[in-house]
Amino acid sequence: MGNTRKLWTALAVLLVTSFSLLLWSGTEIQRNAAPMPERVVSEDGSVLYTRSEIERGRQVWQSMGGMQLGSIWGHGAYVAPDWSADWLHREAVSILDAWAARASAGASFATLPVDAQAGLQGRLQQMMRRNTYDAATGTIVLTPDRAAAVAKVAQHYISLFGNDPATAELREAYAMKNDTVPDAENRRLLSAFFWWTAWATTTERPAEAADALSPDKPAMQPKQATYTNNWPGEPLVGNAPPASTWVWSAFSVLFLIAGIALLGWHHAVTKDEGGHTLPQSDPLASLVVTPSMRATGKFFWLVLALFLVQIFFGAMTAHYQVEGQEAYGIALADVLPYAITRTWHTQLAVLWIATAWLGTGLYIAPAISGHEPRWQRLGVNVLFTCLVIIVVGAFTGQWFAVMQKLGLDYNFWFGHQGWEYADIGRFWQIFLFIGLLLWLTLVGRALWPVLTGPAQESKAIVALLFLSTLTISIFYAAGLMWREHSHLSVVEYWRWWLVHLWVEGFFEVFATAVIAIIFTRLGLLRTSTATVAVLFATIVFMTGGVLGTLHHLYFVGSPTAVIALGASFSALEVVPLAYLGFEAYHTYKLGRATPWMQRYRWPINFFLAVSFWNLVGAGLFGFLINPPLSLYYMQGLNLTPLHGHTALFGVYGMLGIALVLFCVRGLRPHGVWDDKSLRVSFWTLNIGLAMMALLTLLPLGTMQLLAAIEHGYWYARSAEFMQKPIVDILVWMRVPGDVVFSVGAVTLAWFVVSLWIRPGRGAQPRVRDGERLI
Repeated sequence: MGNTRKLWTALAVLLVTSFSLLLWSGTEIQRNAAPMPERVVSEDGSVLYTRSEIERGRQVWQSMGGMQLGSIWGHGAYVAPDWSADWLHREAVSILDAWAARASAGASFATLPVDAQAGLQGRLQQMMRRNTYDAATGTIVLTPDRAAAVAKVAQHYISLFGNDPATAELREAYAMKNDTVPDAENRRLLSAFFWWTAWATTTERPAEAADALSPDKPAMQPKQATYTNNWPGEPLVGNAPPASTWVWSAFSVLFLIAGIALLGWHHAVTKDEGGHTLPQSDPLASLVVTPSMRATGKFFWLVLALFLVQIFFGAMTAHYQVEGQEAYGIALADVLPYAITRTWHTQLAVLWIATAWLGTGLYIAPAISGHEPRWQRLGVNVLFTCLVIIVVGAFTGQWFAVMQKLGLDYNFWFGHQGWEYADIGRFWQIFLFIGLLLWLTLVGRALWPVLTGPAQESKAIVALLFLSTLTISIFYAAGLMWREHSHLSVVEYWRWWLVHLWVEGFFEVFATAVIAIIFTRLGLLRTSTATVAVLFATIVFMTGGVLGTLHHLYFVGSPTAVIALGASFSALEVVPLAYLGFEAYHTYKLGRATPWMQRYRWPINFFLAVSFWNLVGAGLFGFLINPPLSLYYMQGLNLTPLHGHTALFGVYGMLGIALVLFCVRGLRPHGVWDDKSLRVSFWTLNIGLAMMALLTLLPLGTMQLLAAIEHGYWYARSAEFMQKPIVDILVWMRVPGDVVFSVGAVTLAWFVVSLWIRPGRGAQPRVRDGERLI
């Protein structure tokens, strides 16, 4: 008991300290963010853009899909360009060409001798990196040459986002539908927002006294970074990784090695208690399935439906990269453009996994306590109905938004917010938050007898399970912290609270607690041992997990101190993953501990897959992109979805499937399980995921990385690069993996459905009089 109390104290101190630093980082990001000007003017006094026009342009960008069509500051989709980097390069080339034509009788910059190019490039860097923002008047002043370049690049975007035949080929390469933004004035405003995001990437922050590390001599002027820490890499304007990215990348490796060494020492000196007697029969075989537990079956059916639809839209989204506006010759872009298929694909990935975990919480809470609260079944059914309404309503609003049928005034509330993984309108976010509070209430009231009853060994694990449901519910509120016109850096800060902390933090704790409860209830683990193990694992995961959020924020206005915190603690995220082999072996032994554990063979196998993909997807591929120097070049390239696919589905998806199978085992206790179907599903899902990663995402991302380092980030994301024949071949190579993966998903769905429609000879479902099956 004393050891457990110490672990609870350590966890509390860790969380208070970590969140204090995370909140402080938010204030620093807001203080150092690029200013939003009241006016952008030329030196001759003409007004180019106003603040209201830039903010209205961001609304246009969000309504057309936002981060689901190209990216901003590296965050978003991968087929269309990063609009910040694309604008920056086009503006720089336009200025250089104008100067070259003026100096050499109509010549272009590319045709000038190298020494002449170097002179013009130095002049360009001095002009574009100089900060001309006047905080007193809120005005940015541009030279006439730069103002002319801005107008020229704006015309390119006005053409591109419309229906101009001159840019039709480029629209197809970017997988954009014609008339992405049909209103000409809205296209002009969109260009204003793109210009501001590019201005921030090349404009140096005002220097502070703490920034100066060199002597105050003319020949040793300190190098000041831009508002985005010199991101993206662009040789023409002198954007290169600042010194802080090199230093803290090196230290992150040291922290990783030190963390692994410490965890290895802990593993070596910690011994499991022996002498545990295993039960002779399945302790859960006699579990009485309550009405509310039986009602959770709908959740698992919904999980499979959402999973299959997500795969369908994922395949369509990937194929748009090859044919642009078509799918196998069918002009689908006019009805389901790339921005909407990718929106639904990414949203469904989170939704089906979250639904699996919500259903598991509702199923396992009464199973733990043996208590069925009054009206619990009604609450489960109401929650299910709410989830269906939210999915249908939010997705419908997103379609109307992307098709430009909703209007900008209603888009934020009912349409498409444009933030990847947080795309649904604010009304639907609030509705989902209320649904999560209902879920918390339902789980909590079922667990209440254990939480408030006499002390027992399992109380600590149950308490941790309840706390994880509490944090999952409450921390979704991070998605409500920004407003429609909040600064882009502020939105990104809170968005990653939602994406990283919600999915990669508290879900991890929930999963750890649920798995521990499953094994203790099966009698395979001593409760005291499991309690200590779960609390220690939670401490290890949260040590890197909370402040590891900051590695997503290196280039959105973060000062050096925030980069240091993000690099250090994101490295620690990988530490526990280095020892997942031990966890996997332990799980494997438990799966074979007794003959009756064959009933849980396939949930156990999916738990093993979680360990494997945690090491590969979250560990190896995660640390590949996490250090600041790595992410400087890799952010928004296909090495990012390499980590995303293998970690999100490989870890959380596989875990969701394992939990579904465990709950279904209890819901259909006498059903005959088709081992052949589950074997096919298990291996095809894992092999298909590996094929996607190794045949397309890894080689394509590596090619992009080389291009970004050699020629600049804009080139790695350009149509010129992405339309190369080798890229087309690599994209087509996704098809075999997609097909294999789809076979696994369909087989899994058929297996679960068959348990209800043909449960097998001898099935005797325990249904009381008047109770419905689902």
